Amino acid sequence: MDRFDRIYQLHRTLAGRHTPISLVDLTHEIECSEPTVKRTIAAMRDYLSAPIVYDRERNGYVYSGDGIDPNWELPGLWFSAGELQALLALERMLSTLSPGLLAEELSPFRSRIESLLQRQEVGTGELYERLRILAMGSRDVRPTLFRSIAQALASRQRLDIAYRSRSRDEVSRRTVSPQRLVHYRDTWYLDGWCHMRDGLRIFAVDRIDSAELLAEPADNLEADELDRRLARSYGIFSGVPRASAILRFSAHMARWVADEQWHPQQQGQWLTDGRYELTIPYADPTELIRDILRFGQEVEVVRPETLRALVTKELTAALDQYRGDGPG
Repeated sequence: MDRFDRIYQLHRTLAGRHTPISLVDLTHEIECSEPTVKRTIAAMRDYLSAPIVYDRERNGYVYSGDGIDPNWELPGLWFSAGELQALLALERMLSTLSPGLLAEELSPFRSRIESLLQRQEVGTGELYERLRILAMGSRDVRPTLFRSIAQALASRQRLDIAYRSRSRDEVSRRTVSPQRLVHYRDTWYLDGWCHMRDGLRIFAVDRIDSAELLAEPADNLEADELDRRLARSYGIFSGVPRASAILRFSAHMARWVADEQWHPQQQGQWLTDGRYELTIPYADPTELIRDILRFGQEVEVVRPETLRALVTKELTAALDQYRGDGPG
Protein backbone atom coordinates (compact mmCIF):
# COMPACT_ATOMS: atom_id res chain seq x y z
CA MET A 1 0.00 0.00 0.00
CA ASP A 2 1.51 3.36 -1.02
CA ARG A 3 1.28 6.69 0.80
CA PHE A 4 -1.79 7.80 -1.14
CA ASP A 5 -3.67 4.62 -0.31
CA ARG A 6 -2.75 4.92 3.36
CA ILE A 7 -4.14 8.44 3.53
CA TYR A 8 -7.26 7.35 1.72
CA GLN A 9 -7.78 4.30 3.93
CA LEU A 10 -7.14 6.28 7.13
CA HIS A 11 -9.69 8.89 6.07
CA ARG A 12 -12.30 6.25 5.29
CA THR A 13 -11.69 4.53 8.61
CA LEU A 14 -12.03 7.73 10.67
CA ALA A 15 -14.92 9.16 8.63
CA GLY A 16 -16.99 6.05 9.29
CA ARG A 17 -16.66 6.27 13.09
CA HIS A 18 -18.01 8.45 15.88
CA THR A 19 -15.79 6.96 18.57
CA PRO A 20 -11.96 6.94 18.79
CA ILE A 21 -10.00 4.05 17.32
CA SER A 22 -6.76 2.89 18.88
CA LEU A 23 -3.37 3.00 17.21
CA VAL A 24 -3.18 -0.78 17.28
CA ASP A 25 -6.51 -1.12 15.50
CA LEU A 26 -5.41 1.46 12.92
CA THR A 27 -2.35 -0.63 12.09
CA HIS A 28 -4.67 -3.54 11.26
CA GLU A 29 -7.03 -1.34 9.23
CA ILE A 30 -4.25 0.26 7.18
CA GLU A 31 -1.97 -2.79 7.23
CA CYS A 32 1.21 -0.99 8.27
CA SER A 33 3.35 -0.34 11.34
CA GLU A 34 2.56 2.08 14.19
CA PRO A 35 5.28 4.59 13.12
CA THR A 36 3.84 4.60 9.59
CA VAL A 37 0.33 5.28 10.94
CA LYS A 38 1.68 8.17 13.03
CA ARG A 39 3.50 9.64 10.01
CA THR A 40 0.32 9.37 7.93
CA ILE A 41 -1.71 11.14 10.62
CA ALA A 42 0.94 13.89 10.87
CA ALA A 43 0.95 14.36 7.07
CA MET A 44 -2.83 14.65 6.97
CA ARG A 45 -2.81 17.21 9.78
CA ASP A 46 0.05 19.29 8.38
CA TYR A 47 -0.68 19.26 4.66
CA LEU A 48 -4.41 18.58 4.40
CA SER A 49 -5.66 20.28 7.61
CA ALA A 50 -7.35 17.07 8.66
CA PRO A 51 -9.14 17.50 12.03
CA ILE A 52 -7.63 14.37 13.59
CA VAL A 53 -7.33 14.50 17.39
CA TYR A 54 -6.08 12.04 19.95
CA ASP A 55 -8.56 11.27 22.74
CA ARG A 56 -6.36 10.42 25.74
CA GLU A 57 -9.25 9.29 27.89
CA ARG A 58 -10.34 6.65 25.36
CA ASN A 59 -6.86 6.09 23.93
CA GLY A 60 -7.75 6.57 20.27
CA TYR A 61 -7.89 8.86 17.23
CA VAL A 62 -11.05 10.50 15.90
CA TYR A 63 -12.20 13.31 13.62
CA SER A 64 -13.14 16.10 15.99
CA GLY A 65 -12.12 19.52 17.32
CA ASP A 66 -13.71 22.80 18.31
CA GLY A 67 -14.59 25.04 15.39
CA ILE A 68 -13.67 22.40 12.81
CA ASP A 69 -16.17 21.08 10.29
CA PRO A 70 -17.02 17.54 11.40
CA ASN A 71 -17.88 16.69 7.77
CA TRP A 72 -14.38 17.48 6.52
CA GLU A 73 -13.43 15.62 3.36
CA LEU A 74 -10.22 15.05 1.48
CA PRO A 75 -9.71 17.88 -1.03
CA GLY A 76 -10.04 17.17 -4.74
CA LEU A 77 -10.90 13.90 -6.44
CA TRP A 78 -9.69 11.11 -4.16
CA PHE A 79 -9.93 7.46 -5.00
CA SER A 80 -7.79 4.51 -4.10
CA ALA A 81 -5.50 3.13 -6.79
CA GLY A 82 -7.75 0.09 -7.09
CA GLU A 83 -10.86 2.21 -7.58
CA LEU A 84 -9.17 4.36 -10.21
CA GLN A 85 -8.04 1.26 -12.06
CA ALA A 86 -11.59 -0.10 -11.89
CA LEU A 87 -12.90 3.16 -13.40
CA LEU A 88 -10.33 2.88 -16.16
CA ALA A 89 -11.45 -0.69 -16.80
CA LEU A 90 -15.08 0.47 -17.08
CA GLU A 91 -14.05 3.14 -19.58
CA ARG A 92 -12.25 0.49 -21.62
CA MET A 93 -15.29 -1.77 -21.49
CA LEU A 94 -17.64 0.94 -22.80
CA SER A 95 -15.24 1.98 -25.57
CA THR A 96 -14.86 -1.68 -26.62
CA LEU A 97 -18.53 -2.61 -26.48
CA SER A 98 -19.64 0.51 -28.35
CA PRO A 99 -16.72 2.00 -30.33
CA GLY A 100 -17.10 5.75 -30.77
CA LEU A 101 -19.97 5.94 -28.30
CA LEU A 102 -19.34 8.86 -25.94
CA ALA A 103 -15.68 8.82 -27.04
CA GLU A 104 -15.45 12.59 -26.97
CA GLU A 105 -16.92 12.79 -23.46
CA LEU A 106 -14.87 9.87 -22.09
CA SER A 107 -11.51 11.05 -23.41
CA PRO A 108 -10.95 13.73 -20.71
CA PHE A 109 -12.24 11.27 -18.10
CA ARG A 110 -9.65 8.70 -19.10
CA SER A 111 -6.86 11.30 -19.20
CA ARG A 112 -7.76 12.48 -15.70
CA ILE A 113 -7.71 8.93 -14.31
CA GLU A 114 -4.36 8.19 -15.95
CA SER A 115 -2.92 11.40 -14.54
CA LEU A 116 -4.07 10.53 -11.03
CA LEU A 117 -2.65 7.03 -11.27
CA GLN A 118 0.69 8.30 -12.54
CA ARG A 119 0.91 10.72 -9.63
CA GLN A 120 0.46 7.72 -7.34
CA GLU A 121 3.20 5.90 -9.26
CA VAL A 122 0.74 3.22 -10.34
CA GLY A 123 1.08 2.17 -13.98
CA THR A 124 -1.96 2.43 -16.24
CA GLY A 125 -0.69 1.05 -19.54
CA GLU A 126 -0.23 -2.49 -18.27
CA LEU A 127 -3.81 -2.80 -17.01
CA TYR A 128 -5.31 -1.10 -20.05
CA GLU A 129 -3.40 -3.25 -22.52
CA ARG A 130 -4.20 -6.47 -20.67
CA LEU A 131 -7.96 -6.03 -20.75
CA ARG A 132 -9.57 -7.95 -23.59
CA ILE A 133 -13.30 -7.56 -24.10
CA LEU A 134 -14.85 -9.32 -27.08
CA ALA A 135 -18.01 -7.86 -28.58
CA MET A 136 -19.98 -10.48 -30.52
CA GLY A 137 -22.69 -9.33 -32.88
CA SER A 138 -22.68 -5.74 -31.63
CA ARG A 139 -24.59 -3.13 -33.63
CA ASP A 140 -23.38 0.38 -34.35
CA VAL A 141 -25.15 3.30 -32.68
CA ARG A 142 -24.56 6.87 -33.85
CA PRO A 143 -23.03 8.87 -30.96
CA THR A 144 -25.16 11.96 -31.68
CA LEU A 145 -28.35 9.89 -31.54
CA PHE A 146 -27.26 8.15 -28.36
CA ARG A 147 -26.56 11.51 -26.73
CA SER A 148 -30.04 12.77 -27.63
CA ILE A 149 -31.61 9.71 -26.01
CA ALA A 150 -29.41 10.01 -22.92
CA GLN A 151 -30.25 13.71 -22.63
CA ALA A 152 -33.97 12.97 -22.84
CA LEU A 153 -33.59 10.38 -20.08
CA ALA A 154 -31.66 12.77 -17.85
CA SER A 155 -33.95 15.76 -18.39
CA ARG A 156 -37.11 13.61 -18.39
CA GLN A 157 -38.37 14.89 -21.76
CA ARG A 158 -40.31 13.12 -24.46
CA LEU A 159 -38.69 12.06 -27.71
CA ASP A 160 -39.95 12.13 -31.27
CA ILE A 161 -38.29 9.16 -32.97
CA ALA A 162 -38.31 7.63 -36.42
CA TYR A 163 -38.19 3.88 -35.83
CA ARG A 164 -37.37 1.36 -38.56
CA SER A 165 -38.98 -2.02 -37.94
CA ARG A 166 -36.53 -4.87 -38.45
CA SER A 167 -39.22 -7.36 -39.50
CA ARG A 168 -40.90 -5.16 -42.12
CA ASP A 169 -38.17 -2.54 -42.71
CA GLU A 170 -40.86 0.14 -42.41
CA VAL A 171 -40.37 3.50 -40.69
CA SER A 172 -42.92 4.86 -38.25
CA ARG A 173 -42.84 8.04 -36.18
CA ARG A 174 -43.38 7.63 -32.46
CA THR A 175 -43.65 9.96 -29.49
CA VAL A 176 -41.91 8.18 -26.64
CA SER A 177 -41.43 8.84 -22.93
CA PRO A 178 -37.98 7.27 -22.39
CA GLN A 179 -37.69 5.17 -19.22
CA ARG A 180 -34.24 3.57 -19.29
CA LEU A 181 -31.41 2.39 -21.54
CA VAL A 182 -30.54 -1.30 -21.47
CA HIS A 183 -27.32 -2.89 -22.77
CA TYR A 184 -28.07 -6.52 -23.54
CA ARG A 185 -25.93 -8.94 -25.50
CA ASP A 186 -23.80 -6.20 -27.06
CA THR A 187 -26.87 -4.25 -28.18
CA TRP A 188 -28.47 -1.08 -26.76
CA TYR A 189 -32.23 -0.96 -26.19
CA LEU A 190 -34.54 1.83 -25.04
CA ASP A 191 -37.42 1.00 -22.74
CA GLY A 192 -40.06 3.63 -23.42
CA TRP A 193 -43.73 4.44 -23.12
CA CYS A 194 -45.03 4.69 -26.69
CA HIS A 195 -47.81 7.30 -26.80
CA MET A 196 -48.98 6.06 -30.21
CA ARG A 197 -49.44 2.47 -28.93
CA ASP A 198 -50.34 3.63 -25.41
CA GLY A 199 -48.04 1.07 -23.83
CA LEU A 200 -44.51 0.08 -22.93
CA ARG A 201 -42.30 -0.85 -25.85
CA ILE A 202 -38.66 -1.90 -26.30
CA PHE A 203 -36.82 -0.12 -29.10
CA ALA A 204 -33.47 -1.32 -30.49
CA VAL A 205 -31.42 1.89 -30.53
CA ASP A 206 -29.62 0.90 -33.75
CA ARG A 207 -33.05 0.87 -35.49
CA ILE A 208 -33.83 4.47 -34.48
CA ASP A 209 -33.13 6.67 -37.52
CA SER A 210 -33.62 9.97 -35.69
CA ALA A 211 -34.47 11.23 -32.20
CA GLU A 212 -35.58 14.78 -31.39
CA LEU A 213 -36.21 16.14 -27.90
CA LEU A 214 -39.70 17.54 -27.35
CA ALA A 215 -40.79 20.23 -24.89
CA GLU A 216 -43.34 17.97 -23.17
CA PRO A 217 -42.22 16.25 -19.97
CA ALA A 218 -41.90 12.49 -20.11
CA ASP A 219 -44.35 10.23 -18.30
CA ASN A 220 -42.54 8.36 -15.55
CA LEU A 221 -42.88 4.75 -14.49
CA GLU A 222 -41.26 3.50 -11.30
CA ALA A 223 -38.40 1.03 -11.60
CA ASP A 224 -40.45 -1.68 -9.88
CA GLU A 225 -43.25 -1.20 -12.41
CA LEU A 226 -40.79 -1.44 -15.31
CA ASP A 227 -39.33 -4.65 -13.90
CA ARG A 228 -42.80 -6.10 -13.32
CA ARG A 229 -43.76 -5.50 -16.93
CA LEU A 230 -40.48 -6.05 -18.73
CA ALA A 231 -38.17 -8.22 -16.65
CA ARG A 232 -40.29 -11.15 -15.52
CA SER A 233 -39.86 -13.29 -18.62
CA TYR A 234 -36.88 -14.66 -20.50
CA GLY A 235 -34.66 -12.38 -22.59
CA ILE A 236 -35.30 -9.06 -24.25
CA PHE A 237 -38.71 -10.26 -25.50
CA SER A 238 -40.09 -9.87 -22.01
CA GLY A 239 -43.48 -9.26 -20.45
CA VAL A 240 -45.82 -11.18 -18.21
CA PRO A 241 -44.80 -14.89 -18.39
CA ARG A 242 -47.20 -17.05 -20.36
CA ALA A 243 -45.48 -20.39 -19.80
CA SER A 244 -42.51 -22.10 -18.21
CA ALA A 245 -39.97 -23.96 -20.31
CA ILE A 246 -38.58 -27.17 -18.84
CA LEU A 247 -35.22 -28.01 -20.39
CA ARG A 248 -33.11 -31.10 -19.70
CA PHE A 249 -29.40 -30.88 -20.40
CA SER A 250 -27.09 -33.86 -20.90
CA ALA A 251 -24.76 -34.91 -18.08
CA HIS A 252 -21.84 -33.54 -20.10
CA MET A 253 -23.37 -30.06 -20.54
CA ALA A 254 -24.98 -29.99 -17.08
CA ARG A 255 -21.70 -28.99 -15.44
CA TRP A 256 -21.76 -25.69 -17.34
CA VAL A 257 -25.47 -24.94 -17.37
CA ALA A 258 -25.84 -25.48 -13.62
CA ASP A 259 -23.54 -22.47 -13.05
CA GLU A 260 -25.35 -20.16 -15.47
CA GLN A 261 -28.18 -17.75 -14.83
CA TRP A 262 -30.66 -17.69 -17.67
CA HIS A 263 -33.29 -15.80 -15.68
CA PRO A 264 -33.54 -14.43 -12.09
CA GLN A 265 -36.59 -16.64 -11.39
CA GLN A 266 -35.20 -19.83 -12.92
CA GLN A 267 -35.33 -23.12 -11.05
CA GLY A 268 -32.82 -25.89 -11.50
CA GLN A 269 -32.34 -29.41 -10.21
CA TRP A 270 -29.94 -32.27 -10.75
CA LEU A 271 -31.44 -35.53 -11.95
CA THR A 272 -30.34 -38.93 -10.69
CA ASP A 273 -28.68 -39.81 -14.00
CA GLY A 274 -26.45 -36.71 -13.92
CA ARG A 275 -28.57 -34.57 -16.22
CA TYR A 276 -29.70 -31.07 -15.21
CA GLU A 277 -33.25 -29.78 -15.48
CA LEU A 278 -33.83 -26.03 -15.85
CA THR A 279 -37.22 -24.31 -15.62
CA ILE A 280 -37.52 -20.80 -17.10
CA PRO A 281 -40.53 -18.46 -17.33
CA TYR A 282 -41.05 -16.87 -20.76
CA ALA A 283 -43.54 -14.85 -22.75
CA ASP A 284 -42.22 -14.71 -26.33
CA PRO A 285 -40.31 -17.91 -27.29
CA THR A 286 -38.21 -16.31 -30.07
CA GLU A 287 -35.00 -15.67 -28.14
CA LEU A 288 -35.38 -18.75 -25.98
CA ILE A 289 -35.57 -20.96 -29.07
CA ARG A 290 -32.33 -19.45 -30.42
CA ASP A 291 -30.55 -20.20 -27.15
CA ILE A 292 -31.90 -23.74 -27.01
CA LEU A 293 -30.66 -24.42 -30.54
CA ARG A 294 -27.12 -23.45 -29.51
CA PHE A 295 -26.90 -26.65 -27.46
CA GLY A 296 -27.97 -29.01 -30.24
CA GLN A 297 -28.25 -32.61 -29.03
CA GLU A 298 -27.14 -31.67 -25.50
CA VAL A 299 -30.61 -30.36 -24.56
CA GLU A 300 -34.20 -31.55 -24.78
CA VAL A 301 -37.33 -29.44 -24.43
CA VAL A 302 -39.60 -31.41 -22.10
CA ARG A 303 -42.48 -28.95 -21.81
CA PRO A 304 -44.54 -27.21 -22.99
CA GLU A 305 -45.48 -29.12 -26.12
CA THR A 306 -45.87 -25.90 -28.12
CA LEU A 307 -42.25 -24.93 -27.46
CA ARG A 308 -41.08 -28.48 -28.14
CA ALA A 309 -42.87 -28.39 -31.49
CA LEU A 310 -41.31 -25.04 -32.44
CA VAL A 311 -37.80 -26.28 -31.65
CA THR A 312 -38.47 -29.51 -33.58
CA LYS A 313 -39.60 -27.45 -36.58
CA GLU A 314 -36.42 -25.35 -36.50
CA LEU A 315 -34.18 -28.41 -36.20
CA THR A 316 -35.99 -30.17 -39.05
CA ALA A 317 -35.69 -27.11 -41.29
CA ALA A 318 -31.97 -26.87 -40.49
CA LEU A 319 -31.47 -30.56 -41.30
CA ASP A 320 -33.30 -30.13 -44.60
CA GLN A 321 -30.65 -27.60 -45.62
CA TYR A 322 -28.04 -30.36 -45.61
CA ARG A 323 -30.07 -33.09 -47.30
CA GLY A 324 -29.81 -33.71 -51.01
CA ASP A 325 -26.91 -33.27 -53.36
CA GLY A 326 -25.20 -30.36 -51.65
CA PRO A 327 -25.18 -26.58 -52.17
CA GLY A 328 -27.27 -25.11 -54.96
